[in-house]
Amino acid sequence: MRENIREKCCTRLVSYDIINSCLWIFRRGIPPCLIMVWKGMSEMAQEIYRTHTCGELAEQNLDETVRLAGWVDTIRDHGGVAFLDLRDQYGVTQVVVHDDALLKDLHRETAITVSGKVVARDEETVNPKIPTGRLEVMADSLEVLGPCVPNLPFDVQESTDTREEVRLKYRFLDLRNPRVHENILFRSKVVSFLRRKMEELGFTEITTPILTCSSPEGARDYIIPSRKHEGKFYALPQAPQQFKQLLMASGFDKYFQIAPCFRDEDARADRSPGEFYQLDFEMAFATQEDVFAVAEQVLYDTFATFGNGRKVSPAPFRRIPYEEAMLHYGTDKPDLRNPLLIEDLSDFFVDVDFKPFQKKPVRGINVPGCAKMPKSFFEKMLAFAMEIGMKGLGYLTLQEDGSFKGPIAKFLTEEKKQELIERLAMKAEDTLFFISDGKAVVDRLAGQIRTALGERMGLIEKDRFELCYITDFPMYEKNEEGKLDFTHNPFSMPQGGLEALETMNPLEIKAYQYDIVCNGVELSSGAVRNHRPDIMVKAFELAGYTAEDVEARFGALYHAFQYGAPPHAGMAPGVDRMLMLLRDEENIREVIAFPMNANAQDLLLGAPGEVTEQQLREVHIKLRRPLENRV
Repeated sequence: MRENIREKCCTRLVSYDIINSCLWIFRRGIPPCLIMVWKGMSEMAQEIYRTHTCGELAEQNLDETVRLAGWVDTIRDHGGVAFLDLRDQYGVTQVVVHDDALLKDLHRETAITVSGKVVARDEETVNPKIPTGRLEVMADSLEVLGPCVPNLPFDVQESTDTREEVRLKYRFLDLRNPRVHENILFRSKVVSFLRRKMEELGFTEITTPILTCSSPEGARDYIIPSRKHEGKFYALPQAPQQFKQLLMASGFDKYFQIAPCFRDEDARADRSPGEFYQLDFEMAFATQEDVFAVAEQVLYDTFATFGNGRKVSPAPFRRIPYEEAMLHYGTDKPDLRNPLLIEDLSDFFVDVDFKPFQKKPVRGINVPGCAKMPKSFFEKMLAFAMEIGMKGLGYLTLQEDGSFKGPIAKFLTEEKKQELIERLAMKAEDTLFFISDGKAVVDRLAGQIRTALGERMGLIEKDRFELCYITDFPMYEKNEEGKLDFTHNPFSMPQGGLEALETMNPLEIKAYQYDIVCNGVELSSGAVRNHRPDIMVKAFELAGYTAEDVEARFGALYHAFQYGAPPHAGMAPGVDRMLMLLRDEENIREVIAFPMNANAQDLLLGAPGEVTEQQLREVHIKLRRPLENRV
């Protein structure tokens, strides 16, 4: 009998897994007839809701009876006949309903299944905008699978115009918007592509722990109390920094993962509070050049594949030292699509009797053809300068006759005017803007003026992805308390090694640290890592840590480096930021399925939320509430 069942299953069922399931049921005494019943029900379930998707029907389906399932996108009732646009992930199909009874309790966004015959639309009703626009389904049955309330919080098709708080509260509806939905599907394709690229390059995907210890990564940790260890806490990783370095010390040659990272920091347009994902990779026995070669191949191919035909800067990407970036672009995240450059004119004004520029750094930005702009342009630029903290915005215009026009012109001799023309290659109708302020802020202000001028003059080419490296970051900087602190990643190798740490002014030491920037957005940071315990101890010592501190806080790395750790290097391009650029979205939350709002709240599920007193007791925590909140 067992063989008979096996034979029947093999002839009637496609899946070998189902055969095994049937035999498993038989061995447990279930009658064979029930197996056949179960099998028949399984086959019915496959077709009960739909035989085709809403984007699948074509002319070869004419006169077929089909079943579709999806959401009611629109309802157009013409009295006696109604037209439904039925939408699923794959497209839209028009459904024609002649029976008013089928429309009872039917609202937009109701989930339904409908069956009927596929027919050709009348020529005057053809919709060329959709693949199924020449066909429609004449409904003979319609069943509501998931009812919907009549009053929606917003029109799904126009959800992106709704306040973000409402969108995120009803994110399940917002995600039905075709544009938002496509962003998430697009994300899946890009992540899959990144995985394939890394595997092709010989990298091994290894996941690292989520519950770990606090580590200095430049932001606040999210901490989690321990139930088993009173008074102690886990931390969510800001990045898998120590783990990937330990993997290199463990003999793995090339590691990567699409790594979740958690940072308790404020939101920005290009930063999601709470969590984000990065393409984290590390290489053993590798130099900065090895990392650059991998990054250039992966990022170029990704942007070229998914960039919708936009130009991508070819490899090798341009390399800009940090100091040069700050001087000529006013930022370490320059948008190279903007052709304007900032020039240092401090030495030019040393012998010019113009008090606002005396004993201060002066920056200049020459804007070709700007003299043609109306007076209102200059007034708006002045207003913008005042908004960002400048006291004014001086400028000079070179006229057709070679003379200068502007309030500063009278302070310049003819020789100085000619020097300015030659130095900046100025031409007739060019306008030179001046920025002067304290050393600590002048570059930042000049960068903001450069960006504003580029945008308002229409100089930024929107159809390009311009990638570059920012290199040679300073190892240290002074914090608000006047003490030395790490400028970037504390686990980076200083240029010059131990000798530099022992002999140089710490503020002059550069690190093997680098960023990748695309169109003014920082995509990635990375570094050649410190792999020697003596250098590690000395680097942290300059920042105020003792050797005991280093061993206590970073014991795993400290000890691993004493057992033959290889030189290693890596980086971690941000996946969310790449997607934001590729989809041409202004806010990173548009490419995340369930993002927090700018205030780090999950408005859909209500996180962060309160927990019970019992839960607090289990992790040995007692809340100290402000007096005004106490009952």
